[in-house]
Amino acid sequence: MQQDELIGTALGNYRILGPLGQGGMARVYKAYQENLEREVAIKVLPPWYAADRNFVERFNLEARLVARLSHPNIVTVHDASEQNGHLYIVMQMIDGGTLKQRIDKLHLQGQAMESSEAVRIFNQLADALTYAHDQGIIHRDIKPVNVLMDRAGRPILSDFGIAKVLASTQMNLTHPGAGVGTPEYMSPEQCQGGPIDNRADIYALGIMLFEAMTGRTPFRGDNYPALAHSHIYEPPPPPHTINPNIPPAIEHIILTALMKNPKQRYQRASDMAEALQRALRMNPPVPGYRMPAGERVIAAPSPGNIPSVITPPPSNFACRNCHHINKAQDRFCTRCGTSMNQCRICGENNPVSNRYCRKCGNRLGNA
Repeated sequence: MQQDELIGTALGNYRILGPLGQGGMARVYKAYQENLEREVAIKVLPPWYAADRNFVERFNLEARLVARLSHPNIVTVHDASEQNGHLYIVMQMIDGGTLKQRIDKLHLQGQAMESSEAVRIFNQLADALTYAHDQGIIHRDIKPVNVLMDRAGRPILSDFGIAKVLASTQMNLTHPGAGVGTPEYMSPEQCQGGPIDNRADIYALGIMLFEAMTGRTPFRGDNYPALAHSHIYEPPPPPHTINPNIPPAIEHIILTALMKNPKQRYQRASDMAEALQRALRMNPPVPGYRMPAGERVIAAPSPGNIPSVITPPPSNFACRNCHHINKAQDRFCTRCGTSMNQCRICGENNPVSNRYCRKCGNRLGNA
């Protein structure tokens, strides 16, 4: 295997320690900032990009745009520069994995994300997008791998590498709908090369919520034309046909975000967040689908479809301390205050009906 020539070297004050990931245009490394004695992440572009002055202009625009954003759910940019032909951006180090890894972990366990965890994560992401949109910035590549998770389970939106200032079309830096994005998460207008606004990010957020609640994206295809055709012309499958435990209110939110016509979607990410909060109040958290041995499977599995089971949780639970009967959504006994379902790993107090910790995913004692 060829050795990465940057590992062990320094870019400015930053010593490259090892790789973190590979994107479409850049590599991301773990690095150590000598003067402040802290670990950071560095996004580095190959030297040949520096020869393209238009690309350098776009890269520098990204650095300036994201550096002025200050939001707890948007990655912090510390620095940006160039050395030996390498353009690089220095960002905060976030080492709790990605939302993609969280979804995949649940998928491997035969589960979907519980509504309480999904609402918590997607509320924060919607708030971050509302803030970015209000600053005139569209992300245009919202997907689970671009959502970093810190160790407390806080989602942090990253990779504004193709972010676009709404006014940038006047500066001829990009054209509307320049065909950028990831096909599984691209809005119909992106697939058609049409003008893009904040509602394209809302569509992608809906795709991610669908994936979190079902374990798969709504549209699948072997190539870009097949996926683009689905986004433009085909209705998404109703999420409850994949996971019967999805509350109808959350399914309605997903399908609203995935409307083909941007005018029929939520017009602001904050509108989607408010709808999620209302849905959670209307529908107390229940576990996602499970596939434990011996339970009845609903709907025969088909290629690309995860079999689902109906496992209705008990409606009432007795406190182990005072034996008072509590509701499924209670985290603490309403009589004596004892934690109903505390995680042994991270200490999170979960609703008594949870089988897995909503913070760290550990199997709980009542499961």
